[in-house]
Amino acid sequence: MITKLPKWIFWGGAILAFSAGCVNTAALMGFTNLSVSHVTGNVSLFAAAVAHFDGHSILYIGASLLSFLLGAILSGFIIGQKSLKLGRRYGRALYIEAALLLISYFLYKEHDYLGQLTAAMACGLQNAMVATYSGAVIRTTHLTGLTSDMGATIGNWLAGRPISKPTLGFQAIIWYCFCAGGVVGAFLYARVGYGALFVPITIVLIAAFLYNHASGSLPERRQPRKKRLPK
Repeated sequence: MITKLPKWIFWGGAILAFSAGCVNTAALMGFTNLSVSHVTGNVSLFAAAVAHFDGHSILYIGASLLSFLLGAILSGFIIGQKSLKLGRRYGRALYIEAALLLISYFLYKEHDYLGQLTAAMACGLQNAMVATYSGAVIRTTHLTGLTSDMGATIGNWLAGRPISKPTLGFQAIIWYCFCAGGVVGAFLYARVGYGALFVPITIVLIAAFLYNHASGSLPERRQPRKKRLPK
């Protein structure tokens, strides 16, 4: 349960949610018409393709799902921990995410489906990178679980039970920022097409630079080695 939220987590979660909302809307409005920031809806589409023996869609959607998973695997490999902590390798992961989004822009411009895969990988990387803080699950690329958590918290509040107001407030901020990013992404895509991706690319690059600047003086803490018991 969150009792007090550090500013770097608050602002980081907010801007990354905005970025993901922008990326996802651009992907949905583009030639692929397929989400890149979450998995649930795409799994349903994949299941429908399997049911109708639609080989093209099975490969088309399955590759996007696998790319999201690969992005999450990459995050685990780079960062290697489950909870948020200043001084970790988030800056490195953010630079990689920005590079993936930039590659996806050039591929999308050529109507190359690989652009979908690199964008999905970037979102998987971001979603796994922002994992948990003080027991609260934090997701910045989709809203299903977050909305469920908010609803349960509000229900507990209505029932007179104690709740974590900082947690609820943070979840609400992520919700609204993702939605706002989607609005901006849709607005820009209608005018500049996939050029809308330069907004999240810029956001992620700035976040990486600021994070590295803030945590540069902090050495990464290593887990102490376990002492071997004598035989």
